[in-house]
Amino acid sequence: MSRLDKWIDNKIVQNLFIWFFLFIILLSTIQAENKALTTFFAILLLAPAVYINNLFILPLFRKKTLIFFLLFIGNTLFFSAIAIFFITLFENQAFEWKLLFNFLGIMILALVFGSALKMARDSIMRRQQEKEAELKLLKAQLNPHFLFNTLNNLYGLSVMKSDKLPGLMLKLSDLLRYSLYETKETLVPLEKEIQYLENYISLEKIRLEDTTAIQFTKTGNLSSQKIAPMLFIVFVENAFKYLGVSVEEKSRVVVSIKEVNDRLIFKCENTKYKMGAAIENLEKGKNGIGLMNAKKRLTLMYPERHSLLITENDKTYNIELAIDL
Repeated sequence: MSRLDKWIDNKIVQNLFIWFFLFIILLSTIQAENKALTTFFAILLLAPAVYINNLFILPLFRKKTLIFFLLFIGNTLFFSAIAIFFITLFENQAFEWKLLFNFLGIMILALVFGSALKMARDSIMRRQQEKEAELKLLKAQLNPHFLFNTLNNLYGLSVMKSDKLPGLMLKLSDLLRYSLYETKETLVPLEKEIQYLENYISLEKIRLEDTTAIQFTKTGNLSSQKIAPMLFIVFVENAFKYLGVSVEEKSRVVVSIKEVNDRLIFKCENTKYKMGAAIENLEKGKNGIGLMNAKKRLTLMYPERHSLLITENDKTYNIELAIDL
């Protein structure tokens, strides 16, 4: 939510703005004739008219145009008539059409202005709710995706009756504990997210230590920053999932996180299959649920504050993600 949206969404700011705006209008139209009582009744009766419109008429009948229009006009005429009655009574003056038209104009302006702010606030709240709902759905998809990939790896080791399996199971429990219980907030400490990555990479090291060179580095001020949870794990998972194996040399996975002037730069590189089918499927989304999920979350959480570059050559597949924190 932008700073302007937050101001519009704030009820106190919204109400203060409405009444300050209307008070200026009243001063310019009524005070010139030194009618303090007129100004008092105008402000006193504008308030219930605006709140009845915003709290009842607008929410209940916005989509029923004719009924909304009739109630809007009725609300305007009713409170204008009351105001004119008391003004003529207490100021001991005869009824004047000019006074009625002036007050009707002020009343209509107040209602239109109040309605516009109400609709703007509702629109902002609706967009925020839709964004939060989509983020929850995307985040909920991450745990099954991660678990599916990891269980596949564990299954392979169990078939081979590997001695590494117990250690992997313990690390998996730590990873699941974080993903299930510590990622419910919109933002989490960057240090915890990095620790999660380190745990996952250490799990993969146990599994692949004989065939793959794995490197992870981190630099910069990472202790005071926060980040959307589970953003990087998708790219690291894919690096291991689509890792190329060669009889001539070790495969390679290189992951780095660097913070420079509140800008976070994440890089992930892995050797790939000689045949590009897996990478092609990943880009087309055939096995790239996690990647599509990450792209959507980045768009929702960091609109116009991130860049994601995916490149490849004959031997490597590269991810570079930059986020303005």
